[in-house]
Amino acid sequence: MAVAHKLKELDPTTEIIYVGERGSRFSSMTKGQAVFDRQYKIFAGKFRRYHGESWFKRLLDVKTNLRNLRDLFYVFLGIIESWFLLRRLKPDVILLKGGFVGVPIGLAARHKYPLVTHDSDAIPGMANRLVSRWATYHATGMPPQYYKYPSEKMRYTGVIVSDNYQKVTGKLLQQYRHDLDLPADAQVLMITGGSNGAQSINLALAGFADDLLKDMSKLHIIHQVGVGNETVYGHYTHKRLQVYGLMPYSDLYKYSGAADVIVTRAGANTIAEYGIQAKACIIIPNPLLTGGHQTKNAQYLKEEGAALILDQDQLVTNHGQALKEAITDLLNDQKKRHELGQKLHNLAVPEAALSLAQLLVTAAKRAGEK
Repeated sequence: MAVAHKLKELDPTTEIIYVGERGSRFSSMTKGQAVFDRQYKIFAGKFRRYHGESWFKRLLDVKTNLRNLRDLFYVFLGIIESWFLLRRLKPDVILLKGGFVGVPIGLAARHKYPLVTHDSDAIPGMANRLVSRWATYHATGMPPQYYKYPSEKMRYTGVIVSDNYQKVTGKLLQQYRHDLDLPADAQVLMITGGSNGAQSINLALAGFADDLLKDMSKLHIIHQVGVGNETVYGHYTHKRLQVYGLMPYSDLYKYSGAADVIVTRAGANTIAEYGIQAKACIIIPNPLLTGGHQTKNAQYLKEEGAALILDQDQLVTNHGQALKEAITDLLNDQKKRHELGQKLHNLAVPEAALSLAQLLVTAAKRAGEK
């Protein structure tokens, strides 16, 4: 959506069409968005595999293998749908952001329409790698040395961040807190494992949230637990604890902007958003995700001293004591928070969405000249 808005700013007559997955749990995020002139849904499937898992273990994982077979069928259906859709729409250029929905579109579009891929993480996802040979350009979220694409096709644009995200000043912090009905003098801790949540982080916080709230009388906790995980706290409630399955998309930047400390996974898009806002983050990479891309992202941040990095194993040791101590120490150390936030902010690339929009225009013009 951020790129779509930039394209409209460059040329209001640009027609932008969004293609998403049939039956997606997150279709509400694009529903009714006026920046898209039309929206379509296609079948798509993902190939499930887990970082560090042996081939023998994968072979014995019957449930996952059956789901992969089912989704392979969905991919074939999606390619057929995409072929007819592209034949009707005849787009000037196609942006593949890296999700598995891009595979049917990319395969149906090869040799016929210019493709531009974008990778946010330090390790390119399988979806973009599958269609990479037909891409006109590869836009990268991190410096080119992290990628193995042909150098002449790579363009370092940075990670896409909405214009709603900006460096949070004291005045802006108070505005966000006012909008969210949070006290001006509160200590605010935000926890998110992404739209799907993160069970290990959820369970750790649920285990010691009461201790934090008792020890810090001004602490407010905002926890996005992921869709379907709303009961992780059981019957425990507290007036200074807000639990969301999925935070309102239009206000996401306000929640993170209002926070003093954020506990999060190591997804590149999320890190970039908090970097733009100059937020102090405790980052816990998911070690099981394919290719270990979150581990690689976290390693990059650790080398730059831009975040506190914890291993997932530390969440279950002594009931998450390492995470509890990290949160407490950072909430009580304003200087450390400022240093981490500034270093993370220095790594963010401003106007990434505009750079990618301009690259799409270039790819379309290049194709039109042939």
